[in-house]
Amino acid sequence: MTEKRIIIAGTGSGVGKTTLTLGLMAALKKRGYTVQGFKCGPDYIDPTYHTAVTGRPSRNLDSWMFNEGVVKAILKRGSAGADISIIEGVMGFYDGKSPLNNRGSTAEISLITHSPVLLVVNCHSMARSAAAIVKGFQALEPAVNIVGVVANKVGSSGHFRLVRQAIEQECGIPVIGYLERNDKVQIPERHLGLVPAIERGELDTFFDQLAEWVSQTVDVEQVLSLAQAEPLIGADASLFQPKCEPQVQIAVAKDAAFNFYYPENLELLEAYGAKLAFFSPLAGEPIPSGSAGLYIGGGFPEEFAAELAGQTKVKASVKQAIENGMPTLAECGGFMYLTESIETTEGKVHDMVGIIPGKVKMQDKLAALGYREVTGESGNYLLPDGGQAKGHEFHYSVFERHRDFPAAYRTSGLRGKKAEGIRYKGLIAGYTHLHFASTPDLVERWIEACLEWQNHG
Repeated sequence: MTEKRIIIAGTGSGVGKTTLTLGLMAALKKRGYTVQGFKCGPDYIDPTYHTAVTGRPSRNLDSWMFNEGVVKAILKRGSAGADISIIEGVMGFYDGKSPLNNRGSTAEISLITHSPVLLVVNCHSMARSAAAIVKGFQALEPAVNIVGVVANKVGSSGHFRLVRQAIEQECGIPVIGYLERNDKVQIPERHLGLVPAIERGELDTFFDQLAEWVSQTVDVEQVLSLAQAEPLIGADASLFQPKCEPQVQIAVAKDAAFNFYYPENLELLEAYGAKLAFFSPLAGEPIPSGSAGLYIGGGFPEEFAAELAGQTKVKASVKQAIENGMPTLAECGGFMYLTESIETTEGKVHDMVGIIPGKVKMQDKLAALGYREVTGESGNYLLPDGGQAKGHEFHYSVFERHRDFPAAYRTSGLRGKKAEGIRYKGLIAGYTHLHFASTPDLVERWIEACLEWQNHG
């Protein structure tokens, strides 16, 4: 018995992977199929689109942050009940942690999961040369299974025929369709207000248009036939199985300002005995009563800084809980929320919770981007004795500290090692987004700390 899954890979960033992925998802859903989305690499934005189109939580597959068994477990768990899984690649097909090997790349995910690959090629101003590009992608790692090509940014159906003839003759795989150059079809902004726009249904019409546009020139039925794959073997099935009954309640901030959570992080908390109580700081909801832990994830607090600043009861609730020693993890946007203030790019300053002595200043350019290996500093109960976890940073803000708190951890990335984050009482906060599947022991220790705090205060 076979399964249906396919990776949408690109020759590089900006080649049209997301456009094609969303269009195929929307087209298949309109045909009555249950579609499951996945994203290679540590990204929150594209999975948000996937989820909006398919109606099922999209998940990340990352071969650097966790091992092969976990990659397979996440794929198998997410695919349950779906007719087809569509896995969107990251950057170029072979781009990952290092230029010298496939580690962390879409290619490595395809090999680990034995998934067929549909390669998106920018064919602007070329015909036979497109075959050379595809042939190079086939040859660099002969074990990958590139089963077809979609030609993007072609000038006309005539141009497409030239490209198709060259690729199919030289590479021996079908070119199943094309997308014409079209400035009118643009993915909406991938940040600012994305989540509330999706929640209000403002992008539904766009997704319908994308489905129609892709269906006109891409053979969607052929995608289904190319997606045949062998059942996954070697998945770490035990990872998400409940270890015990719910023992402790952890409050999770979740709304348009705070919404960057890996589904597995929340599921692992539940598997290890946490009952999750969601609340919305934006809506004026304080920490739910009975909570013995607090999780504030990333998002776009800067876009809602004025509203967050005005919710004084929520800020007081959060500050009091942390002052009382409640075990708390705050990542990126959550970390920003706990500082004294956020200054927007327009120069407006908005008061935040004020538990972390310092302010955050937004800027127009990226301040940090990339994988991070995190090593716990002394006193970090989540990563004691130099324990390690993996994650990533992606933010446009800089933090200006007003006085020193102990660092929560040391991060290791392309720019070397540095002390990072804040540790204060039960608070662990910093810019790095951690993936709990990289070190499930972190979850177990967090639950234990919450139980200790609940029982002894």
